[in-house]
Amino acid sequence: MADDQISDEAPLLCNESIQRHDDINKKFNSKNAKKIALCFVFWFIVVHSCIHLFYARDSCKWLLSDGRYKGDMGWQPYGCMMHEYSELDCSRCLKYLAFRGSHNQFNFVGDSRILDIYNALIHTIEPKAQIVKSSKFTPSHYSDFEHPFHDSRLKLDINFFGSPYIEPMIKYFKKLKATGSAIWPIIQSNGSLNGIQDYIANLTQLIKPINDISSKSIVLWVLQEPVEESKLDNSMSMVTNNLIDLYNEAAMDVLSKSSAEMWWSSRLVSQGEMNDSPDGLHSSNASLRLRSQILLNLYCNDHMNFNDGTCCSSTEPYTSLQSYMLIFFIICILVGILMAVRYRRNRLSKNEPCYVVMISLAKLGLIMIYFYLCDRTNFFMKENKYYSDASFWLPVGYVFVLGLFFTEESRYTRVLHRDQTDEWKGWMQLIILIYNLTGASIKTSIANNVQILISAYLFLTGYGHFYYMWHRSDAGLTRYFQILFRLNMLTVVLCVCMNRPYQFYYYIPLVSFWFTILYLLLICPPRVTAASSEIRPAQYLYVILKILALFIFITILYMSEVFFDKIFLTRPWKALFVTTDDDIHEWWYRWKLNRFSVVNGVILSFIIILAQRYNLIDDNNHSNLVLPRLAVFSSFIAFLGLIASTVYNILCQNKMECYELLSYTSVIPIISYIILRNVSGVLRTRFSSLFAWFGRISLELMVCQCHIWLAADTHGVLVLLPGYPVLNGLIVSFIFICICHELHDITTKLTPYAVPSDHKDLFRNLICFILLLIPLGANDGMF
Repeated sequence: MADDQISDEAPLLCNESIQRHDDINKKFNSKNAKKIALCFVFWFIVVHSCIHLFYARDSCKWLLSDGRYKGDMGWQPYGCMMHEYSELDCSRCLKYLAFRGSHNQFNFVGDSRILDIYNALIHTIEPKAQIVKSSKFTPSHYSDFEHPFHDSRLKLDINFFGSPYIEPMIKYFKKLKATGSAIWPIIQSNGSLNGIQDYIANLTQLIKPINDISSKSIVLWVLQEPVEESKLDNSMSMVTNNLIDLYNEAAMDVLSKSSAEMWWSSRLVSQGEMNDSPDGLHSSNASLRLRSQILLNLYCNDHMNFNDGTCCSSTEPYTSLQSYMLIFFIICILVGILMAVRYRRNRLSKNEPCYVVMISLAKLGLIMIYFYLCDRTNFFMKENKYYSDASFWLPVGYVFVLGLFFTEESRYTRVLHRDQTDEWKGWMQLIILIYNLTGASIKTSIANNVQILISAYLFLTGYGHFYYMWHRSDAGLTRYFQILFRLNMLTVVLCVCMNRPYQFYYYIPLVSFWFTILYLLLICPPRVTAASSEIRPAQYLYVILKILALFIFITILYMSEVFFDKIFLTRPWKALFVTTDDDIHEWWYRWKLNRFSVVNGVILSFIIILAQRYNLIDDNNHSNLVLPRLAVFSSFIAFLGLIASTVYNILCQNKMECYELLSYTSVIPIISYIILRNVSGVLRTRFSSLFAWFGRISLELMVCQCHIWLAADTHGVLVLLPGYPVLNGLIVSFIFICICHELHDITTKLTPYAVPSDHKDLFRNLICFILLLIPLGANDGMF
């Protein structure tokens, strides 16, 4: 998640090579993996496109046709995300439609089981409304029975017409919205198979009325759910699930010639909750609530802006800027293909700048098209997240066991050396990915610990930048813009291609902001480095004063939110810190939550530099850092710090209060981990190459997960293979990781051309970027 691809961000030593070949990439044979991944993505999209030719990508049909119960007994429709409507959500939807001139009307026609759905819908919209109990009614009660519900405030009418048989249903059909019947025809015929023929004949009479009104209304035929035969009253002993299935098959066969939609998922919802039926005939309250939610998703989703409700919702319209980007990438792809063919045929050098740039842009274009298909269209399916303790902890356990198999000796011995920090970033990133995939944010204890991981990333950012700038003198504009480019290239492209604000990728604004602050602070006179401080040790005081000034700056911003707003809401950089609705509270929340993490990293970096210079610690070899007694004591204190932090995170249940305190205390588990990881020479010089490999691409993993691993802007899960959640997870993860590695490679190749070392070329590119930014910024309200 941090700037892992920047080799100079991690702590580097003066006597160590700054640039080294990536041995871990060799071990994992990344080039072959990328080729396999790209081929797999290509053929998967081709196959998926062929399937599109035969099956309509209609998420309304998905919602009504199929689904399954998840482990938490929540209902997951097939291939789309279902929003859970609260009373407030219902009110907003109906008021919005009423404001647009629509009259919200639902009409239910059928027996007592349809009456149950009618009651459940009313209860979801108006929890205090009076309902009609279905258990009191028999066919005699349904004769000319009508029960209306009206709400003038919402312009809402929900009507129920009692019609246990098909014959009286026809006269009500002009008002039809949802209908279903089969139980009482079975009873009337005493379970005889001859009754099915009468049922089919009566259904046939409904085809023309259904077709007449289908242009004005959605007609749903509710397939009859099964019964719990052991609980049925003796008077209904002739009702069996076999007969219900025959009647349902007859209804599907006859009404397939009409415009009616078969509501098959209603039967599946009830079937999963049938054991909780009060009398064996009527559904449980839980299944009725789920069916009312399905109806509301069908009716409201396309008119509301719920990120977690993709069922029956139109895709987001593309902008003109996205169209221009598509044209640009298509041109790059075509030019890249022509150049690849030419260079391969003529055996030309593939290291020429023009070739490298065009091939990189062509690959970037293909990847961005895949991003768009995944998260801005219904080309690929999406499902709601599902959390359980097992779904979170089992993958975490698997990941750590796998990471241990790749443990090996590091070439470095220094505290927080490159391999160790990459490993740290890697396993933290994997935990955060599992956290986001499983929706574990609902678990406060897990969310508290994950917030510490976010703080640890920012801590390492402060540590690495200070350590590098202390030992290196090349702190000019070239380095500054190179790091900004590497941090922001992918994010800026995604902002344009996916039509999302910069703040959507919240971590990138955070690290970019803190890097800029640290850069300005450390290069401002007097500039202090290892070489200058060795000549004049009094310069240490300047570093302390600069750190103190940074603390004061942070405190002033935190104490005065008005002052904070004035700074960050100033044009032209206002657009970098506000969300789509021009709100800065997201940036304020993220900033204050981790406001001391970077400066804590700077302080620890400074302390370790002093300890190394004055030989207070010994990290030049494989021995322990300090004397044995001190090592044992410090390890014991660090272990207590980790235990105390973990216990606090488990016991603290008010997330906002926990987060506020964690901004001060997150340094305790971070320092504790560093002590335990580095005091012992054996632990300090060994690392997991698997975690380190993930750590090097953690920036891409953090950014890309929003669109090609998760879905619907992180609110759901991407589904490439529906019906097989484990296999789907493996396929999606493989493509996701390989694409992140490819994007890391693309960024590395483009950086020297976008930010050249020559100052004249750098100034030229900067002018071009500003000229390009002006129309984009004007369109986004930057000026």
